[in-house]
Amino acid sequence: MRKWVIATLFVTALVLGACGGGNEEPKEEATDNGTEESTEGGSVDANAGEAVFAKNCSACHGADLSGGVGPDLTQVGSRYSAEEIADIVTNGKGKMPPLNVAGEDLDNLTNWLAEKQ
Repeated sequence: MRKWVIATLFVTALVLGACGGGNEEPKEEATDNGTEESTEGGSVDANAGEAVFAKNCSACHGADLSGGVGPDLTQVGSRYSAEEIADIVTNGKGKMPPLNVAGEDLDNLTNWLAEKQ
């Protein structure tokens, strides 16, 4: 019984560690002054958004967005706007912790996810 508890705690720590909390420094300083769109022309850099997702979100939400520890995100854009997704990523929601994603990375990620409908 004691080994099972220790194993469960170890696995939980690994999963939570993989879901965010990285200590990487942002590539550029966030300049969000409350404007809705901070990407030029409102375009989405799909490759960059997908790369941010792979690095910060796929451990919990699955590489194909189908879910796992976290919920399925294949149609997240039909439920939330890019701004609402940004709020969830930044502040967390439910069991999801806030992630250390900001600036252009946050914009690319949330706009990419908002297109998933």
